[in-house]
Amino acid sequence: MTDELTDDPVRPGSAAPAGVLATWRETPRQAKALLAGVFVSKLAGFLQIFLVLFLTSRGFSAGQAGLALGLYGAGAVVGTFVGGSLSDRLSARTATLISMLGSALLIVSIIYLGQYLLLLLAVLLVSTVGQLYRPAAQSLITELTPPNRLVMVTAMYRLCLNLGTTVAPLAGLALVSVSYDLLFWGEALAALAYCLIALRFLPSGSAQAESADRDGGEPAELDSSRTGYLALLEDWRYLVFLVAFLLLCTVYVQYTAVLPLAVIDAGLSTWWYGAVITLNGAIVVSCEVLATRFVQTWPLRLTQLSGFALLAVGYGIYAIKLVPLFLVLGTLVWTLSEIIGAPTIYAYPGMVAPVRLRGRYFGAMQGMYGIGSTVGPIVGILLFDHLGQQFFLWAAAVMMLATFIGRIGMRDAGGTREGAPVAEQVAVPTSNGSAAEPSPPVAEG
Repeated sequence: MTDELTDDPVRPGSAAPAGVLATWRETPRQAKALLAGVFVSKLAGFLQIFLVLFLTSRGFSAGQAGLALGLYGAGAVVGTFVGGSLSDRLSARTATLISMLGSALLIVSIIYLGQYLLLLLAVLLVSTVGQLYRPAAQSLITELTPPNRLVMVTAMYRLCLNLGTTVAPLAGLALVSVSYDLLFWGEALAALAYCLIALRFLPSGSAQAESADRDGGEPAELDSSRTGYLALLEDWRYLVFLVAFLLLCTVYVQYTAVLPLAVIDAGLSTWWYGAVITLNGAIVVSCEVLATRFVQTWPLRLTQLSGFALLAVGYGIYAIKLVPLFLVLGTLVWTLSEIIGAPTIYAYPGMVAPVRLRGRYFGAMQGMYGIGSTVGPIVGILLFDHLGQQFFLWAAAVMMLATFIGRIGMRDAGGTREGAPVAEQVAVPTSNGSAAEPSPPVAEG
């Protein structure tokens, strides 16, 4: 009988996956420009971090500020779904231009709005519009990157996000020390910088249009009676994967919600919480791209099982006893799950999506992340109030369930190219813009 973990096809593409520097050299200039734009945008991602402090400094209550922050999170979820649709209907470049130009104007407007309801509307709109670029960015990375380089370039994309997110609070504090006006103008200028990068470097066409031009119309395998996100209903495996990813995000976010409460409840100094979170960030930023050099050659199923299951193990270690040893060990284990699994999991929609739905596939997955990040803290804190330290056992159990569900969702349905049905294989644009032939299907053992 064929081993479940080894009958998975290797990464798509005829050439073997390359190292970090080789991949960077081979990455098209358009993709490099996109990564630079993402980094600039996240580097000045101040609004969500300082929104509560800004509103309370303007005389609004903590409750009003909290409601505004909640609306920001809701808008981000809506923005990812809308962004996926815009990316498919228009192009990734157009969706990015709308996102960056619109968010720049809306961010500046917050400074001059004094009426609370108008402020809430502006916050909702800026979070929605500001997230339109996320599905477009990953869709374009998939379009521009040779398939056997996709996981590594996705790791680089995540590095840009993580580096920007890490530096943004420090840069924001420096600007706030001068004025909040400077803070918001700085974020708006960063959005405009990304807008100019997109206008100058990103391709104006779409993969869907190019595919139709090559084939004389829409490929037959993409015909569907459903439109928009309803078309995803035909891919039941991807829907199962989305359920698993939602569970993962709901559990993963507990390190920001329940873990600090558990550290205090265990009688430890909050210094320990700050130390392990800093440890996590440092390892992810410094090691994830390097680790991907090796992980990108693993079968999809092994990567998924490792990434999901190690998160369960890490949270399970917290349940033993929250002393410094287990606190550090548990954090190291679930950090390992992140650097192993995240690049492949985040690249996965691009591997399996039909060309005309690629943005929606990414939008749906990023929407699950937004929902999990919003609902997770609420559910987690409620459960921790009733279960105490045993909450982490329940979190580990949910992650084992997510591991099993994800295993089903990412299972091959026969001959595949990186988990995608043969019928959905399409020519992939190479770095010079020509279309590479689809990889031949790999027969199951």
